[in-house]
Amino acid sequence: MERLSNSQALRDPMSMERTNLLNMAKLSIKGLIESALSFGRTLDSDYPPLQQFFVVMEHCLKHGLKVKKSFLGYNKSLWGPLEMVEKLCPEAGEIAASVRDLPGLKTPLGRARAWLRLALMQKRLADYLRLLITRKDLLSDFYDISAVMVEEEGAVIVGLLVGLNVIDANLCVKGEDLDTQVGVIDFSMYLKNDIDDYRSGERNGQVAAILDQKNYVEELNRQLNSSVHGLQGRVDNLEKSNSKLIEELAIAKNNIIKLQEENHQLRNENTIILIKAQQQLEVTQVDVDVELDTYKQSRQGLDEMYNEARRQLREECQLRQDVENELVVQVSMKQEMDLAMKLLEKDIHEKQDTLIGLRHQLDEVKAINVEMYTKMQTSDDGMKQKNDMITRLEEKTNQITATMKQLEQRLQEAERDRWTAEDGARKFKHDFANKADSLQKQIAQREKQMLQLETDLKIEKEWRQTLQNDLERERDIVAQLSAEAQQINGLKKEFHRLQDENSQLKGICEEQEQALEELGCKLSESKLKIEDIKEANKALQGGQVWLKDKDATHCKLCEKEFSISRRKHHCRNCGEIFCNACSDNELPLPASPKPVRVCDTCHALLLQRCSSNAT
Repeated sequence: MERLSNSQALRDPMSMERTNLLNMAKLSIKGLIESALSFGRTLDSDYPPLQQFFVVMEHCLKHGLKVKKSFLGYNKSLWGPLEMVEKLCPEAGEIAASVRDLPGLKTPLGRARAWLRLALMQKRLADYLRLLITRKDLLSDFYDISAVMVEEEGAVIVGLLVGLNVIDANLCVKGEDLDTQVGVIDFSMYLKNDIDDYRSGERNGQVAAILDQKNYVEELNRQLNSSVHGLQGRVDNLEKSNSKLIEELAIAKNNIIKLQEENHQLRNENTIILIKAQQQLEVTQVDVDVELDTYKQSRQGLDEMYNEARRQLREECQLRQDVENELVVQVSMKQEMDLAMKLLEKDIHEKQDTLIGLRHQLDEVKAINVEMYTKMQTSDDGMKQKNDMITRLEEKTNQITATMKQLEQRLQEAERDRWTAEDGARKFKHDFANKADSLQKQIAQREKQMLQLETDLKIEKEWRQTLQNDLERERDIVAQLSAEAQQINGLKKEFHRLQDENSQLKGICEEQEQALEELGCKLSESKLKIEDIKEANKALQGGQVWLKDKDATHCKLCEKEFSISRRKHHCRNCGEIFCNACSDNELPLPASPKPVRVCDTCHALLLQRCSSNAT
């Protein structure tokens, strides 16, 4: 069967990829923790093991990632599943918002790389990924069924990431070009040599010594468990005394029944008070009805005034419509007069043109007369022969002058008509302006009356609204009074009940205090025994002694001097004295199952031991 399973694993490339990625994750995380502890200070972006760790995590997250279709084509994006962590854990929203606000990131891959770095600096990378892998329904949208994040290998990798909480990293995400980095795994730093074998032999010796100490501490824990069983017998005795208290509780229930009878009497009194309150409500309701009748009468009068005002408004609107129609007629007449004036001016211009032509003809005749006069002087014979022609020409000139006089008279008459028409137009404009002003004044007066009526209506509506508000306020007051009466009755019941419970609890408290005093004496004795055992254990662990407070003036790790603000704290593992910043860690130890304070060095060593045991 094992051969069959191995052959199936060899045939399945996805399972082989998962195992390879898991082994690479183990190597990178273990190498990063060991190198960081030996490095002894905060890691930055240029630290090679840290860079390789991010490359390995990127390959693990990319494994089995589904191809998403977008407008630009098909792509695989790590940012999709990492962005979902914000919905599962609100604390991750700060990281996601910081990643979105970074100006230099243009691709989803760059945002995913920045998110991994910020989560590591926050020491919450393992927590965020644990929340993500527990939601298989969300991961199915982004990963295939056989991906690392979906299978058991993802849970193992997330468990290994817990050990990275001992590392302090200060990564500058803004300065890195995360969009164009090429993620290639460098296997050279994970290949072993002779020095590494020697170091691993030393580590194995240290681990063997630690395991011996662990067996001794477990034997001590067994002895402590026997003492705990003795204390458990004491707890059983306390439970028996608790049964007695239950009997006393039954007696208290009988007293509660008596109080319920008193409560029934108080309810009867409450019903009497409610009947009186209802009578008062009926009286107030009658008063409210009378006020409503008066309000309805006043509203009827106001409605009549409102109808009369609306009728007057309709008449004014009709009058205004008539005036506007008359105004339209006057405007049309004015347009006709303007048209007649234009035709008259056109006729005058034509007559002026004919007059100019006649004048030209007169000038020509005068020139002909001059020529004829010269010819008459030169030739008297020709003059006699042409006298008839001259007389004819004179007749024609007389006719032309007569026609010119007639045209000039007509021109003067046309100018007089134009002047009279202009005077009539001016008078018409003046009369029309006066009528329009009077109509506008009448319309303004009507509008003022209408505004006055509208203000009166608004005042009436406000008065009506105030009456309704007063009525609702009275109703609310009545409801509040009834609710307060009910609350008073409830408070009375609660007060009596609390008095009884107080008396019962005082008796129980006195008995429990006596029992706790006895238990405290026993626990103090057992604590003294445990302290003796711990001191003996530490003496056997290689001379690790609980350092006294007066012997330490500086923190052993950061070497800062202790003061009133910088207090002293013992590490429960090594017994040395540290400041709060260097011992702000808690872990369960073999000597104490509950988490206790340990220094940063012991915290890192214990986590490394746990991770090595897990691998």
